[in-house]
Amino acid sequence: MPRQILHIDLDAFFVSVEQMLNPELLGKPVVVGGHVDSRGVIAAASYEAREYGLKSGMSVAKAHQLCPHAIFVPGKFSHYTSASAKFMAILAEYTPDIEPMGMDEAYLDMTGFEPIYGPVKQTASTIKWRIKSEIGITASIGISTSKVVSKVAANLCKPDGLLEVAPGNEQRLLAPLPIGKLPFVGPKTDKKLSGLGIKTVGDLAKWPVNLLQKMFGVHGQTLNLHANGIDVSAVARRQQIKSISRETTFAKDSLDLRYIKDNLCYLSERVGAALRKEGKSAKCLSLKLRYADFDTISRSLTLKQPVDTNEAIFAAGTILLEKALKVRRHLIRLIGIGVSKFIDRQRQLDIFDTALLKLEHLNTAIDKIRQRYGYSAIQTGATPLLGKTASIRDRNYLLATPCLSR
Repeated sequence: MPRQILHIDLDAFFVSVEQMLNPELLGKPVVVGGHVDSRGVIAAASYEAREYGLKSGMSVAKAHQLCPHAIFVPGKFSHYTSASAKFMAILAEYTPDIEPMGMDEAYLDMTGFEPIYGPVKQTASTIKWRIKSEIGITASIGISTSKVVSKVAANLCKPDGLLEVAPGNEQRLLAPLPIGKLPFVGPKTDKKLSGLGIKTVGDLAKWPVNLLQKMFGVHGQTLNLHANGIDVSAVARRQQIKSISRETTFAKDSLDLRYIKDNLCYLSERVGAALRKEGKSAKCLSLKLRYADFDTISRSLTLKQPVDTNEAIFAAGTILLEKALKVRRHLIRLIGIGVSKFIDRQRQLDIFDTALLKLEHLNTAIDKIRQRYGYSAIQTGATPLLGKTASIRDRNYLLATPCLSR
């Protein structure tokens, strides 16, 4: 039996949620993240804004230059999280084989479910209708025998589309497409392939695998298989998280150590909460700094003991920050902190280490309060001071930075 793989992608997710909350934004060039009078980068752009060349990751200044009449709105993560949870709940009603690819997209394996739900295209239409009626936003769905072809199909029928690729028609769909339409082909790979005269997916499919492997290693074989519409990878129910990080861009370049550390404390709490939610501890911590001249550095520290408390993450981050500033004391534009090399959150505590045990209990209690009442329900350390320099957007205490903290 041929596989029936769906790729479901919510259209312009952040913007769609904003338009659902405020219908006056419908049909207008809307940008989420940043402010016209600030800097940083935008998180998302409506399809109307994309017609002017706007896209996620673009600087606010360039976005405003390309589309002066664009409407800039701050991000509301609590609303995005809520919409994403509803989206995943709808999908879970149809199959247990779901592979989330972020907040707004997922793969579904519907193989063998036709006796229950009927033709797969009919099921996909029902899912689209439910997303629209229950959440208030649209989705695009690609259907095929593989993940890679379904993703391409979903992208081709955006927005609010549905495209089914029948078994045996995979190459017919892919062949005329530009190389950049193929998943996992970034700008560098695209440029390298173009230099070889490979312009379309069909061109790539004809190239000998051994030559592609010489140029791209193992990825060369994957490129050839995908170009031929072949992808046997399974829909994994949950991807293993390898790292957790949060970062934010300052509204103004700063060398105020107190202000920088206050932001680092805030980000450490965000990372710590996410880490504990995964039931993990981390053995490696990384600090990211971007200076005013856009020079970006990353520094890492391998810890003697795995950590999962906000305080330990902040302390290690502070060590890296102070070391970096000793090497180069220059105005800072962006700061970020992350953790990796996870282990399960189980270890034998020293019977006399009551301080650590108290910190763990405190962090767990704070997590429960914030999950129920929002981030601002309880604040610790330096984070309350940020309220004096940054506006609180909603109950989740999202800082009014030019770009969304991620």
